[in-house]
Amino acid sequence: MAITKRGLILSATAVVLTAVTVTGAGIHLSQSQASFRQSPKELVDEVWQIIDKSYVDGTFNQVDWKAVRNDYLNRTYTSDEEAYKAIREMLKKLDDPYTRFMNPEEFRNMQIDTSGELTGVGIQLTQDEKTKKLVVISPIEDTPAFQAGILAKDIITKIDGKSTEGMDTTQAVNLIRGPINSQVTLTILRENKEIDFKLKRAKIEIHPVRSSVNKSPMGDIGYIRLNQFSANAASEMRDAIKSLEQKKVTGYILDLRSNPGGLLYGSIEIARMWLKEGTIVSTVDRLGETDRQTANQRAITDKPLVVLVDGGSASASEILSGALQDNKRAVLVGTKTFGKGLVQSVRGVGNGSGMAVTIAKYFTPNGTDINHAGIEPDVKVELTDAQKQELRSDRTKIATLADPQYAKALDVLSKEIAAKQGNNNKAETKAKQKSKK
Repeated sequence: MAITKRGLILSATAVVLTAVTVTGAGIHLSQSQASFRQSPKELVDEVWQIIDKSYVDGTFNQVDWKAVRNDYLNRTYTSDEEAYKAIREMLKKLDDPYTRFMNPEEFRNMQIDTSGELTGVGIQLTQDEKTKKLVVISPIEDTPAFQAGILAKDIITKIDGKSTEGMDTTQAVNLIRGPINSQVTLTILRENKEIDFKLKRAKIEIHPVRSSVNKSPMGDIGYIRLNQFSANAASEMRDAIKSLEQKKVTGYILDLRSNPGGLLYGSIEIARMWLKEGTIVSTVDRLGETDRQTANQRAITDKPLVVLVDGGSASASEILSGALQDNKRAVLVGTKTFGKGLVQSVRGVGNGSGMAVTIAKYFTPNGTDINHAGIEPDVKVELTDAQKQELRSDRTKIATLADPQYAKALDVLSKEIAAKQGNNNKAETKAKQKSKK
């Protein structure tokens, strides 16, 4: 299946535990794919071929990939389940939690449009590449997980009492999701202390963008909260900026805190709304071929901008914040971002199964590889556990002066606005003096 830019995943979320995974809209399994495979062994070989042709690491994690093919094709498979098990075993040799196989049920779940109504508890997680532990990227706002107080960087050690040791994200999804109103207990490790969270599964509707006009000493400012880069994030962002422009705001605060990422092309489209010119991101495949995305002279506004980031801001969030920072379009306030610089494509294989494959690394405009390292904010503002809990227990304080990171962003923005107004006044004075001469 051809994968367009809109079908590329750029997210730290290996899975979204709302019974679906964040992926491109419109992914489908063609009829030719559905009828292609005649035996389980052919499916194993099909997956091997895809990795051989497109995987980002040409050394395959220092594995003799051709020898792997010989090994697995010399085996006998009597059922699809045996083939699925072999494929997962084969992919584990790559030591990449983002490259994974999905059986037909798992792949169907992945194909659900991210702009629709989801079912689950609303947490987004990944498998740590080094420790192999299941790590929460962030809870989705207004979901059972968010309301219960689950935080970014929490480690899931048990699901309904079952240890997650050696468990991958696919297995975790199968245990966590379930019927609406049913319960699941997650045991979380946080700062060497285990905490049990009893969560009731629910329908979850995701609107990626929220905006408002907030008061400041420098006049009205536009506040925009972007939760994730889902299929409709760019259109909602465009509407939000245009609406705030009509209200004559003097500057903007863009809140990307706990935004785990999503669609690659969504981050590029949104960056173009803020950037008039300059590089946005470069992706590099295993052959070293670079695809460079740039601004296109179609920025909606050039007013001062401050971006809020934290440890839950990942992938597509890091592309957007990195582009704005490197091009000196915005000041970043908060804490270091998550650090995930890999791109996956998703495709159908065999008889309705699917797989996600890491095909490229991405770099910020200045050539920074943020994988594992993250992006450092220009102005660092840490929140204490007490402050985090206070904001969670009373969400009306978020994006107010009771929110320390927002308060600092507002202070920084006020200085940016004042500086720009001063420069504009100087330019006007010079123009008047020149006209008198």
